[in-house]
Amino acid sequence: MFASFRLSMAWVHTWFGLVLGFVLMVVFFFGSLSVFDREIDRWAIPQTRFEAQTMPSFDRMLLPILRQAQPDAADYAANMPLLHDASKGPMTPRLALPADEFWAYTTHRDPVLLIGVGFSVPQPKDPAGHNHIHARLTVDPRNGSLVPDDQLKIGSGFFYPLHYSLHLNWKNLGVWVVGLAALIMLAALVTGVIMHRKVFREFFTFRPRKHLQRSTLDLHNLTGVVALPFHFFFALTGLVIFASHYYLPVAETQLKPLHDRHEVIEAQAKGLPHERAGVPAGMASVDAMVAEAQRRWAARDMAGEVGFVMIHHVGDANSYVSIYRAGSDRVALVGEGIHFKASTGTVLHEEPPRSAVAEVHEFLSGLHLQHFEHWMLRWLYVLGGLLGCVCIATGFIFFVEKRKQQHARAGRQGSRVVDALAVATVTGIVVAALAMLVANRLLPADLAGKGTWEQGVFWAAWALALLHAAVLSAPVAQARPHPAWQQQCWLIAGLALAAVVLNAVTTGDHLLQTLWWKPYWPVAGVDLSLLMTAGVAAAAARRLGRGQQAARIAHARDGTSLAVQEEVRHA
Repeated sequence: MFASFRLSMAWVHTWFGLVLGFVLMVVFFFGSLSVFDREIDRWAIPQTRFEAQTMPSFDRMLLPILRQAQPDAADYAANMPLLHDASKGPMTPRLALPADEFWAYTTHRDPVLLIGVGFSVPQPKDPAGHNHIHARLTVDPRNGSLVPDDQLKIGSGFFYPLHYSLHLNWKNLGVWVVGLAALIMLAALVTGVIMHRKVFREFFTFRPRKHLQRSTLDLHNLTGVVALPFHFFFALTGLVIFASHYYLPVAETQLKPLHDRHEVIEAQAKGLPHERAGVPAGMASVDAMVAEAQRRWAARDMAGEVGFVMIHHVGDANSYVSIYRAGSDRVALVGEGIHFKASTGTVLHEEPPRSAVAEVHEFLSGLHLQHFEHWMLRWLYVLGGLLGCVCIATGFIFFVEKRKQQHARAGRQGSRVVDALAVATVTGIVVAALAMLVANRLLPADLAGKGTWEQGVFWAAWALALLHAAVLSAPVAQARPHPAWQQQCWLIAGLALAAVVLNAVTTGDHLLQTLWWKPYWPVAGVDLSLLMTAGVAAAAARRLGRGQQAARIAHARDGTSLAVQEEVRHA
């Protein structure tokens, strides 16, 4: 079929990259934003703009709040009929569900504290399954007041899930599509290395003043080579993270009975009760257990703060408390859990060091999810992700530039379609993200369903960007530049500036305030990033404008030349 192995690899690289490159662009862009998802949350929800706090007193602050929490009405309506065994009688009323578990979670980047309750379903269809109706609350750890939890956390609640699930939640379809795209990306990286034999030379080759096709290919090769280890590693670790949960869930499917039995045996070996005893019992001081856990961590030369606390079988004689260390000082996702008997506070089990295989898995997962405290490395992650975006975008442009002359002569529309999709995927997603931030500052904070409106603005802006690119794509069919590239770059610049101005006007947290008078880097960082985005977009728009003008002159010159030739022929 092909004259050489390299040509066959070039075909695989081109068409695999084109078909799933649109998905990979979304994954890379929103993955880059997700590196600072908690900081974007602070920008989007001004009530949470304060310094990160350590875990507050569980006994004095959190336990009274957890005991007063009520099952979420929406969760009850959606899941109770699915979990309840109707043959055993009517469903337990929502407010009568008994609390079975309490939990509290905090990070070094999140000022607010997340706490929750799992209410058990008394008559479940599957007694061995997860049978809980949940309540989740957001708490200000400085004073214990509840922070309204109905506002959308744009960074961690929208951009981050979009990165790995595309918000296609039916049957986890988005996770499967992203996994397929990651697998194809690994193939594209390998075939790209095979195609470009002079990889070292391409590391230093970029000729921006050459014609568009040549300079685009140079930039595509350069960004691909510079960030090749980053791209390969993140595609691989993304597959590793989701393999056991979604792609190869053997323990939850074919081997589920064995898996359930193993859970029971493991709990018995650790001394952690798997089931409730059915005997009521009180609870000792959780704060004392936290102090003991911190003492034991310090004795193992890893002193640190608590990141997660969970109380199992609340109010039962078999209740126990699990306390996990906030492992933000290391890469691996290791919590060094210590488990206490809830009624007495005695230690039941202290988790030993993990096996070598588990350590490797947790290290790879930790590198991908980057929960650690290392701001410079976080910015390198953003740089690597944006280099991936540039690599994909230039791949789209090179594909179109290489073919549009041929397609124009043949009257084919392939380049026109690909270029319109590329515009919507490259600049369109930036327009949509910025429109969402602008809407966040324009919509009233107390607006009912504000998060739904913000998401609607995002999808509408993206759809309009696609429509705009499709409607204005006619010049591509004539082998001329697509005007939507420049127009959407100007729109990006305007929206980014508007977001910075609106943040200053609606909250008073302008850059003078967040940088000098009352420094607060999460908000200042988002504003500075928006200003940088505006500058890059404006510079790109100006350059695209010069390119379009030169193309129009060349097109007019070619048209005049053809007309003269036609007159001479008829003379």
